[in-house]
Amino acid sequence: SSSLAVSLAKKYNTRLHVLHISTAKEMELFDNDLPLSEKRITAEACVHHLWFSDEDYAEKGTLIKWNPAVKTKEDRAGIWAGLLSDKIDIVATDHAPHTIEEKLAKVTFGIPGVENSLEMMLVGVKENKISLERMIDAMSTKPADIFKIKNKGKIEVGYDGDLVIVDLGDTYKIDDENIVSKCGWTPYKGLNRGGKVLTTILRGKVVYSDNKFYGNYGREVSYE
Repeated sequence: SSSLAVSLAKKYNTRLHVLHISTAKEMELFDNDLPLSEKRITAEACVHHLWFSDEDYAEKGTLIKWNPAVKTKEDRAGIWAGLLSDKIDIVATDHAPHTIEEKLAKVTFGIPGVENSLEMMLVGVKENKISLERMIDAMSTKPADIFKIKNKGKIEVGYDGDLVIVDLGDTYKIDDENIVSKCGWTPYKGLNRGGKVLTTILRGKVVYSDNKFYGNYGREVSYE
């Protein structure tokens, strides 16, 4: 469990990163009195735990089946509070693009999370749940810092030219028909996005634009 792992890490002064925080009570395990560079224990929350609660099962059913399971509205509020207070350091997706047939058959855990993650976090920005700066920090800068990924996470001289161009005026509903992921569905269907990703630039080259992908863009990352 999270509590046992954190207890052992504190006892032996071990570096620990805890994934997929899903309850408000887990906030008791983490501190926010140290800068990230000095933290030995860090934590992550997933976008879907920030947006869904167990009340959404009535509409979404197995489409929001994942591990750890979605919890109550109070837990969701606690995760937001932990993110804003820096007890939770970063936001991730736990991307697991099962087919819709697998999800409806109730046999798989996980969701396709990458494609709509930024668009849903921008909803949080528009609703004043989080500042744009903290969102960028949680989804880009701090992940690179925590995992010591070289030349990533910032727009600065010497860093890779990784950029995303977003239309903040496009807040229309997300629909399966517009999904570019091969699985062809999203748990965020029917929700209004906070902006639409138009173009993705990786190391200075356009690799995605207007629902089309370009070039051979994969490369092993390097570490500091």
